[in-house]
Amino acid sequence: MSALPFVTLTSSALGACVGATLALTGAGGAIIAVPLLMFGLQLSVIEAAPIGLLAVASSAMLGAFLGLRAGIVRYRAAGLIAAAGMVMTPAGLWAARHVPNTPLTVLFAGVLAYVAVQMYRRAGGSHGASSSSQFVPCRLDTACGRLVWTLPCARVLTMWGAVAGFLSGLLGVGGGFVIVPALKRSTDLPMQTIVASSLGVIALVSMTGVVSSALQRHMDWPIAIPFAAGAVCAMLVGRAFARRLSGPKLQQGFAVIAGLIACGLVARVALNHI
Repeated sequence: MSALPFVTLTSSALGACVGATLALTGAGGAIIAVPLLMFGLQLSVIEAAPIGLLAVASSAMLGAFLGLRAGIVRYRAAGLIAAAGMVMTPAGLWAARHVPNTPLTVLFAGVLAYVAVQMYRRAGGSHGASSSSQFVPCRLDTACGRLVWTLPCARVLTMWGAVAGFLSGLLGVGGGFVIVPALKRSTDLPMQTIVASSLGVIALVSMTGVVSSALQRHMDWPIAIPFAAGAVCAMLVGRAFARRLSGPKLQQGFAVIAGLIACGLVARVALNHI
């Protein structure tokens, strides 16, 4: 088998793993895209990040479209967060080009380990008090079903959008692990609305990174296209099984796998420096 079909098939299979994980565990599952590309195709973080963003953007667009059709996306809040993220994504891409691969890999491993711990805790029910029992800057007006806009609300959403955008460009992640907890702490929106709105943000922010990478010719299209296609197809198939298969145990299982991948990234760095 020649190299090109092998790379295409491998990329599609890796993308399918990401799409299935997204369907079963939610937006945070996309964070495994970059390490899968690193282990499966021996790419660096800088090479894998734009490809991961394309897959994340494609999958998130699908989820956001379904959320908009169901009327559960708070598009004004999503638009503000995304605008801040889209401004910071090019800065993250620039930083990624100027940071050596070794510290970038260690940073990614640290972020992945953090996500794994938080997902495991949430799945086990130990995620702290709900937003309904504490002060939140963004309150839902139950009369009209919209957020009440105040300066503290706009400020906190803009701040978290900027953080998510920078990390998106730097590490090739969608930022769902930042946006979902931020919306949960900062608003009293129901969880279904938070997830759907975060997908809209992720789609816009990730696509900014994709366009920036493409314009700078840093996108490896022969790998990126089959990877993204595999992710979207697997997400569509996975949604049919999500209600029957998803649950706390599956979330915790993914968290353990993500933690092991983080350890594997650190071990890879260590072995390369022996």
